[in-house]
Amino acid sequence: MKKCGAEIFVECLLKEGVDAIFGHPGGVVLKIYDVLLDAPFRHFLMRHEQSAVHAADGYARATGKPGVCLATSGPGATNCVTGLVTANMDSIPILVFTGQVPTTVIGNDAFQEADIFGITMPCVKHSYVVRRVEELARTIKEAFYIAQSGKPGPVLVDIPKDVSQAETEFTYPREVKLRGYAPTYAGHSGQIRRAAKALALAKRPVLYVGGGTVSSNASPELLELAELTHIPVTTTLLGLGSFPERHELSMGMLGMHGTYWANMSMCEGDLIFAVGARFDDRVTGRLDAFASQAETIIHIDIDPSSIGKNVRTDIPIVGDVKTVLRALIDELKSLKKDWQGDHHEWLQMIAAWAVQHPLKYQQGEEAVKGQYVIETISKLAPDDAIITTGVGQHQMWAAQFYKFRHPRSFLTSGGLGTMGYCLPASIGAQVAFPNRMVIGVDGDGSFQMTSHELATAVQYQLPLKIVILNNYYLGMVKQWQELFYNKRYSHSYLGTIPDYVKLAEAYGATGFRATKPHEVLPTLQRAFQTPGPVVAEVVIDSEEKVYPMVPAGAALREMVLA
Repeated sequence: MKKCGAEIFVECLLKEGVDAIFGHPGGVVLKIYDVLLDAPFRHFLMRHEQSAVHAADGYARATGKPGVCLATSGPGATNCVTGLVTANMDSIPILVFTGQVPTTVIGNDAFQEADIFGITMPCVKHSYVVRRVEELARTIKEAFYIAQSGKPGPVLVDIPKDVSQAETEFTYPREVKLRGYAPTYAGHSGQIRRAAKALALAKRPVLYVGGGTVSSNASPELLELAELTHIPVTTTLLGLGSFPERHELSMGMLGMHGTYWANMSMCEGDLIFAVGARFDDRVTGRLDAFASQAETIIHIDIDPSSIGKNVRTDIPIVGDVKTVLRALIDELKSLKKDWQGDHHEWLQMIAAWAVQHPLKYQQGEEAVKGQYVIETISKLAPDDAIITTGVGQHQMWAAQFYKFRHPRSFLTSGGLGTMGYCLPASIGAQVAFPNRMVIGVDGDGSFQMTSHELATAVQYQLPLKIVILNNYYLGMVKQWQELFYNKRYSHSYLGTIPDYVKLAEAYGATGFRATKPHEVLPTLQRAFQTPGPVVAEVVIDSEEKVYPMVPAGAALREMVLA
């Protein structure tokens, strides 16, 4: 039986287990939208295509399954670019389907034509233009496979209008074989043995854990490895949640706004074991001073191009984090080494650093500190809550002061640092888990970039809770201007801002506000207990800064503590 391209599109998504799609209709995708009306999965109408991609991204981060987005051609497609780069920088598996003008007029500057294939080539894992309806099913099968396999990432599929309308016999491929694309999952056994021996000999080892551990669902193996070897663990921003923050071996986040003891452990450690991390500049600080005491650096990554790119690697292991860690644990156990008591002096040294320079702030009776808001949220939130953020000071305070318990519970834009990510990502996470509490921690600057998506949350009665830390500034920009630009606050003051409570109510959500420290706890309690979408604004001290801080171009040892 023949099916049109739009029907094939829906059938392919069903074959891949898709249960939700985020999008915005337009001219060249109307045939697809017509078929979607009867599709047995949910479509969520977003108010902007960038938000649709962020929602698919939030869905993917929370579930580990690929998120799906659909947009029309021209401006609909180009609006997706920021979301695609966000996902690409953080290795998030999403499928973005865009409409395109008919194949007969591609290149003729037709109405709402844009070369989205060419535009997005540098910022996706792979991209396609489907020229014939007979190619559609195979292309979609390949797209899902590429997005999820190896190092995950976004894939774009551009579907011309005539392809979605043309008919052909529908058959869905059972498997995918792509010449030259064969990700390595099992690490080299010899390298794993070398890594095990190096770990057994190390006196001051550090487990430096990134987002690849979350992507690989390797948290159980990470916990087992750390407890077996008594090695302290520090995580990147995207690695938060992969190791329980309340565990005695947890050092919290490292890097530009990491804890003092995590950064010092990287400076003094004799072995750095990078697990699904990429040694980005926010972690390493000045490269020539990074890990200067490390005699051995081990690096596990499924992407061979990431190994040795920024920092020398003595024992490279290409493979899937979960698979490699399991093999490494087995190898370590075979050494029959008595790990009990190992690294005692090293752990005592780290504990002393933590006592010497803890994360701290002073909460008075007048101005609310952003750190206090995060600590209060951490105490009130259910064990399985999902936290999303925008980008800025609030994001770093969330990373520092929220005690993450589980993987896939912290959704934030790391590599690209995309303001406006919080609210649409919260929508994606809430769609994925309608019965879990989703708490968006946002800044007043970030929130205003995508605040229109409150309409989406209300339309579908998604019970997410958005907490806005309002300091009337672009807070992190102001902090840099104060510290490095002689307090010349060039265009970082937001001036006229909306009444967030009235804004929430205008969209049909519930709004609350706290302006004093004693109001924070009851306001957040009311917000979390109120059904439906809620916006809780907390007015915070505009003079408060995020510390510790490693200035750009400085070494980790050169942290500014206060």
